Amino acid sequence: MMLSDELSGQRVELWFSGTGCLTDDPSNRVPLDPPADYDPARFELLGRFITAATQAGQPLTLRSFCKYDPLPNRKFDFNNRWPISTDYLGGADRWPDADADERRRIADEHERYLRGFLHFLATNPRVPGHVRAETARFGLPRDEFVDNRHWPHQLYIREARRMVSALVMTEHHIHNRRTAEQSVGLATYGMDIHAVRRVYHDGKLYNEGFGGGSGQQPAPIGYAAIVPRESECTNLFVTFALSSSHAAFGSIRMEPVFMVLSQSAASAACLALDDNSSVQQVPYAKLVQRLQQDDQIVQWPVP
Repeated sequence: MMLSDELSGQRVELWFSGTGCLTDDPSNRVPLDPPADYDPARFELLGRFITAATQAGQPLTLRSFCKYDPLPNRKFDFNNRWPISTDYLGGADRWPDADADERRRIADEHERYLRGFLHFLATNPRVPGHVRAETARFGLPRDEFVDNRHWPHQLYIREARRMVSALVMTEHHIHNRRTAEQSVGLATYGMDIHAVRRVYHDGKLYNEGFGGGSGQQPAPIGYAAIVPRESECTNLFVTFALSSSHAAFGSIRMEPVFMVLSQSAASAACLALDDNSSVQQVPYAKLVQRLQQDDQIVQWPVP
C-alpha cells in the first residue's frame, strides 16, 4: 500500500499537546525537575523574546508562553501557544522513517526540551517574577503515569505518513471549493497547523509552516479516502492515516471525526463481509442507507 510522508522533514507535527498533564495541588505535586544537561543558553531566544516584550510594555503571564486548561482534580492540560512555546520545532523531522530506538531518542529529546523550557520560565532571572511564581506552581501529578516517573508514556503524534488512495482530501475540499463524493463523515474543525521549523531571514526569525483558519462549513469526507486503491489492498480501512494532504489533515484530524469515520468503516466492513466483496466494491447506496439509519450525519446542511 502506498504511503506518503509529504515532505516528511517539514510536515510532521509532534508536540506536548494533549499529553501535558500538570497539577498545582501541593499534596499531589512532584517537582518538574530540569534535564540533567539543562543549559539556559538553549533558551536564549526565549530570553530575548521576554526582554523585548517587557521593554515594549507587553504584560506577560504564563499564558503568554503556553495555554493551559483545567482538568478535574486540580490538573491542567498544557498546550502550545504563541511563537516560543511547548512545540519543539524541528525535533520531529525524522519521526516517520525512524526505527524504535531513534523514536525513543526523539521522545527523550522532547522531554528534555519541555523540562528545560518550563524550568527556564520558573527560575531564570530574565523572566518577570510573577511569571516565575506562576510557573513554579506546577509540577507532575503524583497519581499519573506512576510507572514512568509521572511523565506521559507517549508523545502526541498528530500526523506522520498517510495513505494515498484514489481520493486525496485537500484544502480545496475543506474550504468547500470541491466536494468529495460518497461522503462517510464530515470534517468540522477549522484548519489548525502548527509551525514545523524556525528560519532566519533578513535579520528576523520566522516560525514556518503555521496555518489556520476557521469558519468553513463542514466538509464531506469521501469513502475512497479511507480505503486503499483496490490494486493494493482489498480488506483494509484507514480511518486515521487516511488519504489526505497535510493541509486538509489539519481539519480532519479531530477525534470526533475519526470516531465518525470508524463507525462508517465498521458499517462498510459488515456489508463487505455479508456480500463477500472487497471493501472498494461496497455499494455506496446501501452503505449510506445503513449510516442514515444509525443517525450518522454525512451531509451538510442535514437534509
